[in-house]
Amino acid sequence: MQPQLIAGNWKMNGLVSDGKALAADLLALQQGQDGVNAALLLCPPAPLLPLIGDILRDSPIQLGGQDCHAKASGAHTGDTSAQLLADIGCSHVIVGHSERRADHGESSAEVQDKAMAAMAAGLTPIICVGETEGERDAGRALAVIGDQIAQSLPDGAGPERTGFVVAYEPVWAIGTGRTATPGDVAEVHTHIFGLLSARFGAGAAQETAILYGGSVKPGNAADLLAVAHVGGALVGGASLKADDFWAIARSCAA
Repeated sequence: MQPQLIAGNWKMNGLVSDGKALAADLLALQQGQDGVNAALLLCPPAPLLPLIGDILRDSPIQLGGQDCHAKASGAHTGDTSAQLLADIGCSHVIVGHSERRADHGESSAEVQDKAMAAMAAGLTPIICVGETEGERDAGRALAVIGDQIAQSLPDGAGPERTGFVVAYEPVWAIGTGRTATPGDVAEVHTHIFGLLSARFGAGAAQETAILYGGSVKPGNAADLLAVAHVGGALVGGASLKADDFWAIARSCAA
């Protein structure tokens, strides 16, 4: 069984000195302690990627982008290609985060294009799905997630493996302090696993990490990471504190 993936999404936070200090602190923790059965990934703001990559070089901590463009190049001011992310040392890229879907109006079709571009560049896309508070209160959470899964996931994956990661992030639990219960998470992750199995085969579904993201903290991480079909966590605010992020990583099941 592959280790759980703990991905830190720094979002639009930190200056050069902050990012370098945080990466160095995490690297020191990784080098000085045992007991972590997890793959670690840091996703800093794009301008910090080369700097953080230099600090993490030759360490097991991986580097990821927060977004990429669907095209390999062109007149797309302000965007970053998946090929460039791979070229500077990234292994993963987040696509379809709820903040991108809301703030930039990204559709699931656009997310799918980005995911396929990432895979073509040799990156592992972390494809985010999740419902709003209104959708959950209306009893539509599973239907909304089902639609996002159907339209956001890349075509071309086979029964051996999918080549991507899925992250369930309930929009109502991101940065709000409100967290889905283990029962909420179990229901959705089991649903996603079933959708992956139906589309790609049971073997590929077993090999596809389904992360939970939504106010994951040291105090609730162990309970959330122990839920069936939870393959790790997409961590926001808590990833900006080295000790908190490390405590979440240490919560992974042995």
